Amino acid sequence: MAGGTVTHVSGNILDHLPPRSIIGPFALVTSLFFLWGFAYGLLDVLNAHFQEVLGITKLQSTGLQVAYFGVGYFAFSPIAGEILRRKGYKFTIIMGLSLYSTGAILFWPCAKLSTNGNHSAIFGGFVICTAVIACGLASLETSANSYITVLPGCSPEGAAFRLQFSQSFNGIASFAGPFIASKYFFSGSNSDNLNNVQWVYLAVAGMGVTIATAFVFIKLPETSEAELAEQSRRSAAIAGTNDRTAGPFYKQYRVLFGFAAQFLYVGAQVNVATFFINYVHETLDWPKAKASNFLSYSLIIFTVSRFVGTAILSFVDAELVVGIWATMCCLLSVLAASLKGSSAIACLMLIFFFEAPLFPCIYVVSTQRMGQHTRRASAILIAAVGGGAVFPPIQGAIADHYGTHHSYGLVSPAFAYIACFGFYLWWHHGANWRRASELPDSAPSSSSDVERASVSDMQKGDEKALEDVHVDTIPRRV
Repeated sequence: MAGGTVTHVSGNILDHLPPRSIIGPFALVTSLFFLWGFAYGLLDVLNAHFQEVLGITKLQSTGLQVAYFGVGYFAFSPIAGEILRRKGYKFTIIMGLSLYSTGAILFWPCAKLSTNGNHSAIFGGFVICTAVIACGLASLETSANSYITVLPGCSPEGAAFRLQFSQSFNGIASFAGPFIASKYFFSGSNSDNLNNVQWVYLAVAGMGVTIATAFVFIKLPETSEAELAEQSRRSAAIAGTNDRTAGPFYKQYRVLFGFAAQFLYVGAQVNVATFFINYVHETLDWPKAKASNFLSYSLIIFTVSRFVGTAILSFVDAELVVGIWATMCCLLSVLAASLKGSSAIACLMLIFFFEAPLFPCIYVVSTQRMGQHTRRASAILIAAVGGGAVFPPIQGAIADHYGTHHSYGLVSPAFAYIACFGFYLWWHHGANWRRASELPDSAPSSSSDVERASVSDMQKGDEKALEDVHVDTIPRRV
């Protein structure tokens, strides 16, 4: 597998944060996580709302998820990745925000025409709008996740911490979406029409245009793929190993297995949220407005878990977090599909807590230290979000025939694979319970040790590769 788990001599949490000179770009890129979190939060509520207003089945309503995750993420992410490689982060981000805002504006005429009576055509229009939004979001995710991971001036081993922190704002937006939707889509006179949908998405478009304007005028420093490749080569030289990222992309097996893990994770996560309202409504016979509120509460739990995960990742390996948290999700999904009443709802809500840190952790452990393949690896991992297009139709068909309750057993095997992926990487890289930076023997204990390591390697004839070596470039290899 390419790369390896990295080590940082200092366990100080401040070492993982961006330097003062990069705070502005870091904050602006982090704001993008809020945008796609809000869009995703609205998607799940729209799914249930369209079933009510347009009279479509659960299976038909998953057309939104197919457009969002299939067309937008699975199909468009590789395109966005190539644009990112050729044009850079700033261009790709502005392009993504433009597509995002355009798709949101197009919701307005679709909502206006919803009173004409041709519900199939109206729903088709919403599906197309959702696909345009998703193409924009795929561009943003490909750029933003990669940018935070390889943030200029920051140590690579702090990538999981930084990405988990930025993804926490995605969680905030995810519960804000259903909360707003439950108030404006399901309440009073709005429960049987789509009038307020247009105003919510016009506000979303305005937010996208505002952030795009900010990116036009800000300077966004970047780390080139050539620099990343040189970092990977130097790290391999110091460790006395081959730089496997120098090989072709199809031999970067960590990325390929990571793609499978991310594909299954997103499919499982989308399923858990998509049919949550139906699950609660059928299990406890609550009105859908109240069920939507509980979806917001679950997403609050999701958000809190992202911040908790940020703290945990300051001293625990991301690979171990993936293994343990995915195992808990697997067990809870079995219980949610088996139990009845309030205990079943509690298990379902707990899945939100344990699944929250998984996406950024899987992303980082799959793409970290990929050198010249970094941006392409990012596109592949974001394309894995296409799993959200595959799982909902399957669960929708099961729910239509056997009930929503039993359909939740579908996600258990997905979480089982993710747990195996995390535990394998953790074992392969040393099976240490604590972060490498917390282990007393995982790195040189002083700058003199680093100097001796550098001199030793220079004596082996690799003077050029070890020039200007820093402590944070030394990897842990087992």
